[in-house]
Amino acid sequence: MDRDTRIRKAYEIAREEYAEVGVDTEKALKNLEKIAISLHCWQTDDVSGTETPDAALSGGGIQATGNYPGKARNIKEIRQDLEKVYSLLPGKHRLNLHASYGDFVGEKVDRNEIDIKHFESWVEWAKKIDIGMDFNCTLFSHPKANDGFTLSAKDKNIREFWIEHVKRCRKIGDFMGKELGSTSIHNIWIPDGSKDLPVDRFVHRAILNDSLDNILSEKYDPKNIKDSVEAKLFGIGLEAFTVGSHDFYLSYAVKNNTMLCLDIGHFHPMEEIFDKVSAVFQFIDELMFHVTRPIRWDSDHVVTLNDEVLALMREIVWADKLDKVHIGLDFFDASINRIGAYIIGTRAAQKALLLALLDPIKMMRDHENKGQLFERLALMEESKAKPFGAVWDYYCLQKGVPAGERFIKEVQQYEKEVLSKRG
Repeated sequence: MDRDTRIRKAYEIAREEYAEVGVDTEKALKNLEKIAISLHCWQTDDVSGTETPDAALSGGGIQATGNYPGKARNIKEIRQDLEKVYSLLPGKHRLNLHASYGDFVGEKVDRNEIDIKHFESWVEWAKKIDIGMDFNCTLFSHPKANDGFTLSAKDKNIREFWIEHVKRCRKIGDFMGKELGSTSIHNIWIPDGSKDLPVDRFVHRAILNDSLDNILSEKYDPKNIKDSVEAKLFGIGLEAFTVGSHDFYLSYAVKNNTMLCLDIGHFHPMEEIFDKVSAVFQFIDELMFHVTRPIRWDSDHVVTLNDEVLALMREIVWADKLDKVHIGLDFFDASINRIGAYIIGTRAAQKALLLALLDPIKMMRDHENKGQLFERLALMEESKAKPFGAVWDYYCLQKGVPAGERFIKEVQQYEKEVLSKRG
């Protein structure tokens, strides 16, 4: 019996197992197919960007570590790598692009000068491979971010430089959404803060508040672009004060009806991110999630199917908010094959979503509503042993991508034929 036949047979058994607890696996797979995960462009080249040759990541307490061979060196190679990744993922996904990845054609373009023309080739490429795009302003790795403050800077010239940058990014995001017929999420994250204790915390946050109001005062069609604001606990060099904290951005988002971005790695390691879903959704209509794997702090390791990711996806599904969330990845590991990192991370997020969709939610909720707490917990526990892997392999088979560990050989072959030939 060949492997594909075994996968189909295993799926039929799994389908019957799940049906016994009221779960329709076909419906779960159809729902999974609707969820497009936004892949972050910066895993291809360790967040170097395309502004200048051999650019290096700096500022904001973020750092890519490792020097695995085969790093993408230009836009052509970035796109080539991404196309390979998409070919090994089940379902249709998106690209999350940073402003520092414009197609500048060798021209020196400062951040406050970027324009639609620098991203037209990205949009044409996205049309060609039929994906949607999201966008991020880039307020790090720049001389005007070296003192630790951008949108919250007391220096008016510095502040206005970055305000202009973000305004232009929103214009570009609007263009992307309009051209691709798919709403582009424009995410605002800033690296502002200080290493040691400041005196003017209030002043910096008041300035940031004003800067955001200025930036977001121009309204765009929400069919084309939606804005999100992203908080962070701290970063290297920002240990004493991070201007854009969770309290600040949560308050700003609620007050201004702006989307909030929750990054799994931007909170205390003992903080339960999944619990924020039901709390924040009481006051905010949509949420953006950056899915990563922090170890000790915001170290942005490759996503795996761990408890934190699964708990987040379960809470999203249990709260019936799949149509109100946007899921993107955010990690950069330069110590392993970068293509393999993408595939492991994206598939892990998809697996977590599928596990959540396969939960016997109705039966568990019925037990809960009747006060049958033993029964609820027992069902939760027994669900963990259901043959989820058989459903996942069948989904991959359906979508024409390698099931199980088969993708490893594909990545190894790509490394041999493409990555190893890069200098």
